[in-house]
Amino acid sequence: MASTSSPGRGSGGAVTGSRKSRLRLIVIQALVFSLFATLFARLYYLQVVSGDEYHAQAASQSVREIVVQPQRGLIVDDMGRPLVANRTSWVVSVDRTMLDKMGAHQRKVLIGRVSALVDQSPARIARRLVTCGEEGSVVGVCWNGSPYQPVPVSTDVRQATALRILEQPEDYPAVLAEQQSVRAYPQPFGVNLAHVLGYLSPITADEYDTARADDDTSLNGASSVGRAGVEKQYDKWLRGMPGYKRVAVDSMGRVLGDDSEIEGKPGDTLVTSIDARVQGVVEHQLASTIKLARQTYDKVTHRNYRADSGAVVVMEAKTGRIVSMASQPTYDPSVWVGGITKKQLARLYSEKAGTPLLGRATQGQFAPGSTWKPIMTVGALNNGYRQDTKLDCSSNLQVGNRVFKNYESEAYGYIDFARALELSCDTFFYRVGLHYWQKYGSDPANVDARDPLVEEAKKFGFGSETGVDLPGEASGRIADRHWKLSYWKSMKGYYCTMDEKGTAPNAFLKLFAHEFCLEGSYYRAGDAVNYAIGQGDTIVTPLQLARAYAALSNGGTLYAPRIAKAIVDADGTVVHQFAPQPEGKVDASAASLKYVDTALQGTPKVGTLAWKFIDFPLDKVHIRGKTGSAEVYGKQSTSWVATYDENYVVVMMVSQAGTGSGTSGPAVRKIWESLYGITGMSVNPARSAIPGTTPPAGLPTFMKDGSILPPARKD
Repeated sequence: MASTSSPGRGSGGAVTGSRKSRLRLIVIQALVFSLFATLFARLYYLQVVSGDEYHAQAASQSVREIVVQPQRGLIVDDMGRPLVANRTSWVVSVDRTMLDKMGAHQRKVLIGRVSALVDQSPARIARRLVTCGEEGSVVGVCWNGSPYQPVPVSTDVRQATALRILEQPEDYPAVLAEQQSVRAYPQPFGVNLAHVLGYLSPITADEYDTARADDDTSLNGASSVGRAGVEKQYDKWLRGMPGYKRVAVDSMGRVLGDDSEIEGKPGDTLVTSIDARVQGVVEHQLASTIKLARQTYDKVTHRNYRADSGAVVVMEAKTGRIVSMASQPTYDPSVWVGGITKKQLARLYSEKAGTPLLGRATQGQFAPGSTWKPIMTVGALNNGYRQDTKLDCSSNLQVGNRVFKNYESEAYGYIDFARALELSCDTFFYRVGLHYWQKYGSDPANVDARDPLVEEAKKFGFGSETGVDLPGEASGRIADRHWKLSYWKSMKGYYCTMDEKGTAPNAFLKLFAHEFCLEGSYYRAGDAVNYAIGQGDTIVTPLQLARAYAALSNGGTLYAPRIAKAIVDADGTVVHQFAPQPEGKVDASAASLKYVDTALQGTPKVGTLAWKFIDFPLDKVHIRGKTGSAEVYGKQSTSWVATYDENYVVVMMVSQAGTGSGTSGPAVRKIWESLYGITGMSVNPARSAIPGTTPPAGLPTFMKDGSILPPARKD
């Protein structure tokens, strides 16, 4: 029997379902309301509570910081003439921030377009855009600056090229053309002065890291720093302080406008003791002398002189300040502006080209020849010899199994030191050197034997740096017993192998290698007599010789040679002055110094220099001098002339150019004539290269309008 449902129970079930539906709806409504409440609370927190903070973060993402390089300080001569200045140059740069947002094809097309415009290969431009330290970076080409800084890819571009970029921005997106300050060389009186001035090149990664570690804010990744000369020595003053500009950019990295700027500080001016007018005369005379020597036949080697290098130093005798310094071969310092090519750099280091980067005045080392004899005379007079001592100036002197000859085998009989200096008698000084060897060091193996002549050379500063304010100075060498022992130890393996295997290229080296291997450490009598006339292994720089002769002039004070006179800031205020720096007195009697000083007056009057100073007013300009012709095995003679008076020292050296007076004498005379305004036998200070004939004690005046006035003279 079929059952029937109850109406009351069915109605209750429907009511229960309806209640559940409403409950679910209420829960959903509550959840939705809670969600909206949470969203509104979060929105309120972001926009109201933390709004300022997030706004600042968003703004900072649209601002880029750009370094504004400071203008580097001037370098001027003693009269205020600019030796190194600045000029504006059109520079093409690429903004890598925008470049990175382009497609690969678009980047390739753009770089190719820029390449054709600036006449560089696309590959080179691409290498310039790589940050130093990243994969594929090339030292010297890569970019070392900020990643947000536009990268310079070409300097000194033509104005027409720059205007094309500026006028057609749609064709050159991410490419900028702007004017920047670069080094310029005004060359007053045609001066070169490359080895004194030096040059700049981009900062290296290691230098930048060191600057950051030292908290040195004057340097940044895009800085250029001094690499040689006074540019390097006084870089911290010359470089200035960079400024910083914050610029707003859009999402594509395009600059919208300036946000803020911190002003930089231009570099300070370096006032030097160099006189451009004297420098012009000196450089001209050195170049002319070398040119003439190369056209002159050498009777000894039966070919023209090579005259491969030369140097001149003009120094203030009483202060050590450098008035002029020239070196040959030289180079154009502007070759470094905008980056140097591999070919140009290779030439600067090329031995075939004469190694132009080497400054012979401070870094060249040469046998001094007879210019050494005044120093030996002082040593002899302070160690037993009297002023009236007379020795035989014979045509030759036999020492052991070797005959040492006088120049051209001349013989003058018994003469004193003064006459020996005038005539530059070799055998006279051979006897002095031999005397001390026999007295103190006849045991050739005794490295501690006393040698008064070696001691005297060291007192005059030879064998050590002069302390000149130029980097890279050479120290020269005094070839004494200790040096000979150390040299033998370092070279005996080479020469003993040559001796044992018989690989010497010629008879001379075969004999030399055999003797060197057996007794190369011995200091024999032959070494002593060679040393006494400035031959053998002793070498000096022209600057060392000039300083020693300055000590003869001023009574024995050794000064550290100085090029800098003062540092002056952009407002014309003197920041620092460099006073003459005495480094000590020569340990010698005043009488011995006076004797040599008087004796050297005879050289241009009746001695080896006299034939080049005929009809020169020596009674008004009291020049002392000494000539030298240093002989080096396998080379032609090195020409030396060292001269001085109470104001100046003038030293000239030309390597492989013949006799001292014959080659360098005429040029040295011309330099003296310019210093005192000499024409014929008359002396006219008004015509001298330096007004008043002596360098100014004061400094140039730097005016607010940028002009520079020469120092006011008190006399």
